[in-house]
Amino acid sequence: MFAYFVKSFAGRRQILAAALAISVWAAPSIAADQNTLEIVTKTGVHVFEVELAVDDAQRAQGLMDRKELAEGKGMLFDFQREQDVAFWMKNTYIPLDMIFIRANGRILRIAENTTPLSLQTVPSGGPVRGVLEVIGGTAHKLGIAPGDKVAHPFFSGR
Repeated sequence: MFAYFVKSFAGRRQILAAALAISVWAAPSIAADQNTLEIVTKTGVHVFEVELAVDDAQRAQGLMDRKELAEGKGMLFDFQREQDVAFWMKNTYIPLDMIFIRANGRILRIAENTTPLSLQTVPSGGPVRGVLEVIGGTAHKLGIAPGDKVAHPFFSGR
């Protein structure tokens, strides 16, 4: 979301003002603990710092136009209820792992190393409440698999 606003402004003062406005605007509506997500696997607990995509505009923008994503970072899409969803990689320059998560916090499916800039749809494979996007190869590297438990306030059972 921040990258979207930065591109909307020209000049350093306006960028700084936009960054300050975003931080002031976002802080009251998103509690600090909502930006941390944990995945419990056979190899241990893995913690991610996530940006939240909770409305239509944020979900539509996603990680498009990003040139990099650090390890341990990601974007968590919340659909408020379980439903079938599909993603694509249009205007996304980095390969991603898409982790599809049921309302109970269990991982339903993982699409690993999705193809950058592809218009091919990546389906959830069933109803999900959320999707976590992380840098491609993360799921394999950390041993994240379907059935693993995601702990975050969006999902029941935390």
